[in-house]
Amino acid sequence: MFVFLALPALLAIPVWVVAVVVKFVSVALPGRRADWSRDLLRWCAAMAAAAAVGLYVLGLGAVQLSAHESESGASSSPAPSCRDADVDDSTLQHLVGHRTSYVPLRFDCVLDDGTTYPSSSGYAWLNALTAAFGATAGVLAVTAEFVTERRARAHANGASV
Repeated sequence: MFVFLALPALLAIPVWVVAVVVKFVSVALPGRRADWSRDLLRWCAAMAAAAAVGLYVLGLGAVQLSAHESESGASSSPAPSCRDADVDDSTLQHLVGHRTSYVPLRFDCVLDDGTTYPSSSGYAWLNALTAAFGATAGVLAVTAEFVTERRARAHANGASV
């Protein structure tokens, strides 16, 4: 199911990139409104949140696709993503299964002694980028509210004087 959600997310990436580039070009051009900084902070927070959600959905699709490949069809056990990982042949001989995790995103290969190794280093990158975009979205949203509150206080102090 998540694989079907990952496809629109994959197609949305170029649209997201174009929107970000157009917004930054429009910020560089003259003729902005006086309150553009608050709106820009909110817009950047929304774009960072969209990037975090999009990356997480892509990761969900990748984990589910790896799980599906390992559960159906000929030559599905051990998992193809575990066999394709950069490990030596002696490690592959001890491969007995796999574990999936959706929070954090992981597809680990299980050896007969109970230890695991990651099928791909890409999941670590997806988790790190998702967390970074999510944290950035939070910081930008809080900053936008701080700017709004600061302007409201400055306007109230200026009006009462």
